[in-house]
Amino acid sequence: MRSLRKAYHMKIVHLSALFLTLFFSLASLVSCSQPPPPYTSINLGIPAAALQSPVKGPLPDTTQLNVGITFKIDPRLLNQADHQKLQPGQSSNLEALAKRLGIDDATYQKIKQFFNPQGIVLSLSKLRTHLSIQAQAGTLAKVLQTSFVIHQYKGRTFYAPATPPKVPTFLANSIDAITGLDNYSKPPVHAMHITYPQGSHVSQHAAQDCSPDDQTLFPGDVATAYGYNSLYQHGLHGENMTINLVETDGSYKDDIQNYLSCIHFKGHLSFVNVDGAPSDGQGESTLDIQMVAGLAPAASINVYQTDGNADGDTWTQVNDELQQIINANTNNANAGSVVSISLGIDESDITSDDVRALNSSLQQLTQVEHMTVFVASGDCAAFADETFGSLSVSFPASDPWAVAVGGTHLSVDGSGNRTKEVAWSQFPNIFHCHNTWGTGGGNSSLFARPDWQNANGVNNSHSHNDRQLPDLSAVADNLAVYFQGQWGASGGTSAAAPIWAAGQALVNEDTIQALGTFGYAPRFYYAVADKNAGAHAYFDVTSGNNVYYHATTGWDYTAGLGTPDLARFVQAASNVLA
Repeated sequence: MRSLRKAYHMKIVHLSALFLTLFFSLASLVSCSQPPPPYTSINLGIPAAALQSPVKGPLPDTTQLNVGITFKIDPRLLNQADHQKLQPGQSSNLEALAKRLGIDDATYQKIKQFFNPQGIVLSLSKLRTHLSIQAQAGTLAKVLQTSFVIHQYKGRTFYAPATPPKVPTFLANSIDAITGLDNYSKPPVHAMHITYPQGSHVSQHAAQDCSPDDQTLFPGDVATAYGYNSLYQHGLHGENMTINLVETDGSYKDDIQNYLSCIHFKGHLSFVNVDGAPSDGQGESTLDIQMVAGLAPAASINVYQTDGNADGDTWTQVNDELQQIINANTNNANAGSVVSISLGIDESDITSDDVRALNSSLQQLTQVEHMTVFVASGDCAAFADETFGSLSVSFPASDPWAVAVGGTHLSVDGSGNRTKEVAWSQFPNIFHCHNTWGTGGGNSSLFARPDWQNANGVNNSHSHNDRQLPDLSAVADNLAVYFQGQWGASGGTSAAAPIWAAGQALVNEDTIQALGTFGYAPRFYYAVADKNAGAHAYFDVTSGNNVYYHATTGWDYTAGLGTPDLARFVQAASNVLA
């Protein structure tokens, strides 16, 4: 009996050992079939010299970061969207395209699993091409297997990951750019300045003040000089058109209300805060709103604004504004809306990832949502890096998906008729630009010349097959603006970009009514100049300079193709679109 019990016990031990062996074998098989996901390190496009600069210390874990992931897009799909027939008045229904254009549901679910820790907020754009992430630095550091440190470099500080951040390889293969994990890029510079005449007064907000200085240009002067009034005479004031402004500062309600009352604005003005509300009003947003409202007085003006004084990467916030515009127009790509940006920075002062992210948004706005994006070319003349004698240009004006707008000095007679116009510049204080050197223009160091940039004057002794700017120009000096309770004279290419945006909105309104379509994209302006060489769609600015390049007949580095002759431009545009 004892031997039987012993044999039974040994059998149980043997079976247990066999069970354990099978269990661990199965566990091993499961482990082998589901290995931990491989990770890939990400290069954020920060110059190596900057990353090797001295470290001051860690970035506090509680620092709130706004991060953007831009996904790769099949260029064939972008081109297909670009060539879709425009159908004004009908919904564009881009959600269907988004399922092919951006990431699919399965990929997004895997991304959400990767960013699973609480406190990380994800927001996927409607085109599924951009992911916005909000989280504290300490949380992101754990997820991305790195830490954040503060560097001291060339007299300024910036934060960045101490080691390259790591993401799953499946995600790395989908990424075009990641921004907001550092703030190496210098913040945007407003391309504007405001001066006040002697004896100017500050309104006490007790009564409407519609008495700007007699020497400044009011909207009626600009409208007459550039032919906007010829469209007004046909009942075109911007009705049913939308102009989107991208801002990093705010405005004062009393200033805006006073100006809108003076010009009898009948449109709609709305504000959208992105990544937080602006912390101050520096005059840029005020100028842009007033230029657009004064020239398209029945348009809808959407002001996308963010806090340019935040400590993060302001360009990520600017890109989030562009993505908000994209989201708002996924069903409105047939409307002929336009965008105006009066911000920029020297091409060498922004990371390659910020450039790629913004370039992708500009391309989507143009090709997918059929908008023209006007960007001020900058106010430091031919020296965007603010170093006198150092030839450089401003981004995003240099981007091939943007229409770069330079500036002029415009003279009119007592009736507002154009009498003289020269490239805008001033004899400079060579030590400080202060947005007063003149109209930005030159050759890009980032982008090759696109095939559509072809006009008389484009091939010249300074050209090197680079993207050349500006494309167009408009008055950028001595414009009446109401800011901080008083009238002043404002200037800069910051004014020129919204002037063109308002003009294009009026032209789109005309061609939609007459032809059922509209023109958009930078190539459109060269097509107008090329196909209608005898139509004089632009006023050719042939005198003046930007402290290096001189205005010439045809396209040049100071005024581009020229300033708007809107009565003739709308006819030339109709010929191109017909």
